[in-house]
Amino acid sequence: MPMTNRENALALLRYESYEKVPLVHFGYWQETLAKWQQEGHITKEQAVYKWTGIPDGISTDLGFDFGWQPSFMVNAGLNPAFEWELLETMPDGTKKLRNHYGVIVLDKEDAGGIPAEVGHTLEDRESWESEFLPRLQFSEDRVDAQQVAQIKETGSLQTDPHLADAPLGLHCGSLMGILRDWMGIENLYYLYADDEDLYDEIIDTVGDLSYKATELALQQGITFDYAHFWEDLCYKNGPLVMPGVFEEKVGPHYKRITDLLTRYGIDIISLDSDGMIDTLLPTWIENGVNTMFPIEVGTWNASIAPWKEKYGKTIRGVGGMRKYVFAQEKSDIDKEIERLKPLVDMGGYIPCPDHLIPPDAKFENVLYYCEQFRKAFQK
Repeated sequence: MPMTNRENALALLRYESYEKVPLVHFGYWQETLAKWQQEGHITKEQAVYKWTGIPDGISTDLGFDFGWQPSFMVNAGLNPAFEWELLETMPDGTKKLRNHYGVIVLDKEDAGGIPAEVGHTLEDRESWESEFLPRLQFSEDRVDAQQVAQIKETGSLQTDPHLADAPLGLHCGSLMGILRDWMGIENLYYLYADDEDLYDEIIDTVGDLSYKATELALQQGITFDYAHFWEDLCYKNGPLVMPGVFEEKVGPHYKRITDLLTRYGIDIISLDSDGMIDTLLPTWIENGVNTMFPIEVGTWNASIAPWKEKYGKTIRGVGGMRKYVFAQEKSDIDKEIERLKPLVDMGGYIPCPDHLIPPDAKFENVLYYCEQFRKAFQK
């Protein structure tokens, strides 16, 4: 009997024998779906954005086997989140809002991108203890009982049956990236310098909550294929945090959680951080994280190849396919697939667009990529 997509993906990441390389993606920007609908490639129903970034039907129509992104998410964040609040409407129509993280942002219609941050609710110990600490207490409802029931019944979080044959991940939260979202990176730096005790308390509170929520999810009787963290702590020139401080303060929390995951038989533990992540890799690898996703290529030309030279079979990866070729010529797509071949041959690696498919992507080029990928990797 042929191996399933799930079996092939897990075998690849475990450096075991496999029959084909699954054709996977990370999802789509909402603007991408709107453009494709206007061009007549997808229906209005298909253009409705979902939290997974993967609307029903589109992936199958294009030729993808499944989307890598969806996983069972524990709630290790603010509970409840802040309510969105309109603070001011400016003369040009720009809205000043307090978002669900308590961050004050400027939202300008049709501006695109991430709204500018102009203020934060979390600024000091008083705001921490009054507004954030009460929202970071552990409770049983941090694991969604309805989703647990769905997984036990169907074995998947995917609502499209054609995409259900995918590895099932457990999202264990964020140990520092979420702090950047709450405070802003500059304020996080200042906090370390001005009040290290509070800095430690915030990190330890989030780390402990992530551990407890992850443990509760693992106790539900579900077999997860891999675990996952989100951080986004780097940009094009390197980390947004001090590597030594990250290792000292956050490393032990990773180790505690990955040891827990290992006790439950989970041997693939992945992490999503955009940007040039090389100087943070040692902390992740040494503390049990072994799979990088989405390996954003960027202007710094990230690749799993040099990491494999340094860490050997300890490291695995999903991603690393230059998504911007979707806006170029078909010959560029051919060159990109050729570039990926030796990386696949090294084992422990599944190519995937290195983030959500952007609005400049041509529908016909994504379709072409899927066709050529199958010829190259699924013979």
